[in-house]
Amino acid sequence: MAYSIAIDGPAGAGKSTIAKRIAKELSYIYVDTGAMYRAMALFFLREGIKPEEEEKINIECQKADITIEYQNGEQQVILNGENVNGLIRTEEVGNMASATSVNGNVRAKMVELQQQLAEKADVIMDGRDIGTKVLPKAQLKIYLTASARTRAERRYKELREKQFECDIETIEKDIIERDYRDMHRENSPLMQAEDAVLVDSSHMSVEEVAEHIIQLFREKIKC
Repeated sequence: MAYSIAIDGPAGAGKSTIAKRIAKELSYIYVDTGAMYRAMALFFLREGIKPEEEEKINIECQKADITIEYQNGEQQVILNGENVNGLIRTEEVGNMASATSVNGNVRAKMVELQQQLAEKADVIMDGRDIGTKVLPKAQLKIYLTASARTRAERRYKELREKQFECDIETIEKDIIERDYRDMHRENSPLMQAEDAVLVDSSHMSVEEVAEHIIQLFREKIKC
């Protein structure tokens, strides 16, 4: 039997960082679903497609081959044969991913791949609708959140460390707008699954959050 942990939550809550740490601790496969959507967004940007061009998105998304590979234990996101790990973390790609991930055809393609991965191995996934749509039978579902300001401060620090010019007020504004879009989109809106555990990381370290979730998981699988 394959085990799975689903972590949902808004942008900047630390889902990816936490999920990676837990995956390493439990020796599970980490599936960064957000990275997959970002890869699709990068594909659209390269093709010059705008978020509002739904018909083009419906057609062109079928041309994007997005896969996940592991090299030296690290996840690599492959877009049409190209490793795009270093290209998908910009604000432009993030905003495009938020806008285009609502497309039904895009989501259907991604969900199919994600479910196939979960059937074959123990996995931990993070995203916006993992517990509600992708892994509805996950042994543990977490809704990880933090205040908009806290998330903006984390993103600002991350971008500055990478030498990107940025403004914290703009980042916070973008985060609030993305929250609204994610929560009000027609297809698979961001929401806390009924059986998910709410974890607010605003005043917790990465280590504290990871330890808390691992403890919750171990309690669950004992049931």
